Amino acid sequence: MERYFQRKSSNPPSNNTASSNPPSNNPASSNPPSNNPPTSHPPLNNSGSPKQSEVTELDEILATLPTDPGLRPPMTYYNPNFQEQIRRAYLQRGPCQPKSQNNMPQTLMGPCNRHFLVKWFDSFVWLEYSKEKDAAFCLHCYLFKCDFDKQGKAGSDVFTEKVFKNWRKGPENFRDHVGQVGSLHNKATQHCTDLMNQKQHVETIVIKQTDQARINYRILLTAALDCTRYLLRQGLPFRGHDESETSSNKGNYVELLQFLADHDEKVCAVVFENAPGNLKYIAPKIQKDLVNSCAAETIDAIISDMDDAFFSILVDESRDVSIREQMAVVLRYVNKKGQIIERFVGVQYVSDTTSSKLKEAIEQLISSTNLSMSRLRGQGYDGASNMRGELNGLKTQILREYPQAYYVHCFAHQLQLALVAVAKGNENIATFFTTANSVVNIIGASCKRHDALREQQQKDIMKALEIDDLETGQGLNQETTLKRPCDTRWNSHYDTLLSINTMFHPVVKVLEWIVDDVNQDNLGEANRFILGITNDLSKALQKKDQDIVNAMTLVQRCKQKLQSMRDDDFDDLLGQVSIFCGNNDIDVPNMDDLFVPQGRSRRKA
Repeated sequence: MERYFQRKSSNPPSNNTASSNPPSNNPASSNPPSNNPPTSHPPLNNSGSPKQSEVTELDEILATLPTDPGLRPPMTYYNPNFQEQIRRAYLQRGPCQPKSQNNMPQTLMGPCNRHFLVKWFDSFVWLEYSKEKDAAFCLHCYLFKCDFDKQGKAGSDVFTEKVFKNWRKGPENFRDHVGQVGSLHNKATQHCTDLMNQKQHVETIVIKQTDQARINYRILLTAALDCTRYLLRQGLPFRGHDESETSSNKGNYVELLQFLADHDEKVCAVVFENAPGNLKYIAPKIQKDLVNSCAAETIDAIISDMDDAFFSILVDESRDVSIREQMAVVLRYVNKKGQIIERFVGVQYVSDTTSSKLKEAIEQLISSTNLSMSRLRGQGYDGASNMRGELNGLKTQILREYPQAYYVHCFAHQLQLALVAVAKGNENIATFFTTANSVVNIIGASCKRHDALREQQQKDIMKALEIDDLETGQGLNQETTLKRPCDTRWNSHYDTLLSINTMFHPVVKVLEWIVDDVNQDNLGEANRFILGITNDLSKALQKKDQDIVNAMTLVQRCKQKLQSMRDDDFDDLLGQVSIFCGNNDIDVPNMDDLFVPQGRSRRKA
């Protein structure tokens, strides 16, 4: 500390951060302020924020700090928030030590006049001299004695508030002021050293610890988000049935986080038992918060990609496994590159499926994404009465407020409804698909029947390969099974028919085995179907980049193909059916014979 002040005395700083003018050790060279001590809160400019006002106030105080120790107000007069900066400014200036012995006032002490000696500065670097009061002061005690006063450890006020003028025994009194190792003056000197040593300063230590905690937190948060994003991308569940310490499987999220910790030392150092008790990021509520945060960020990215473009909404019912009535909402828009984009934005719970409740839920979801309904240009739903009703349906209510939001009934849905209506009007077609679905249900009723179908299929493939009647190559002749139709995906019935056609002989063998086995229960029923010729149209209409002009063209082509099949291609179809029946030992009826429907007499036919 002494070497520091000696350097400051020999080389005074040219740039003083505390004042705009270089300080002088001569009190006469500065403009001494009034003897009235400054208040802790001088008048401030009302303009600007409170933080800016505090900065301006501190700058004003630092610019007008008195150099002469006799003119300084006590440290307690300053705002506690400014005291540290003021102390640092005084230490950077150094003690007030005028080097000129000239004009030193003399005081009669005993038989002779005495005065302050400049050479005392060389032995006591903390010593200050005030020409205004012709007295000696201690810079260190002035700066920090008030802190000891608050702790009830106050010493003498000499060299701080009470002036020292006993020049007769000056050095002896100075040494008495310094005292022993644990004296108040030595403690104040240590505080000055710590303040000027940034590495030991409490703020530096706190900042260093804060930086390390921030780094650890970032590593933990990044690992947790990596696990969350992976599980969300793969559509996997987070929670496990038992997430206790003794569980062998704590769920996908915790197990994936453990996997990262096992393969990354940095992650291992900040997770589970190495993490703070209130910052482990494995609680169920925290997992939900992470999922919600990812959802919010995803929606923000979608809204940013839209760039305030016009959009349409696609809404459909989406009941979950808990049998809660929900609706799935999809945004359809054109991005900056001119590409048609469809983005799923959320599932909204609805307590009632009335059109007014649905409209309220849609507006609530749209507003939560910071979109405006005024940018809505289209709406697409199914054909339910509460959705497309002309008088009070959802589309009608939205059109009343937003006339530009045109309604389009889903073309793929219309196609399926048309095909279902046609099938219901033809008893033979309905019976055919019911029988086909019954076959799938009967064979899929048990693992034993699946195994029998698989074994028979392998035998047929090996037999065909032996007689060179089957094409070979990569990806061919894979093991398949009968595809079960889905109630909400009508084109899945076409896949069912294709699978039956491909494995017709193994299916027949398994059915014969089931009939011969008296222990088998032959049950099964279905009531949905789709014509194979409309399968391509159905898939095309469900593409997200489809437009209405192209959709109308595809519908027209499908109608032409069906009409052409009815007028010209029936013989070709009959030929293909005859070949299929011949390959599978099925009797082919003579199409020229008289057809008598069951239940009707031959005479009426």
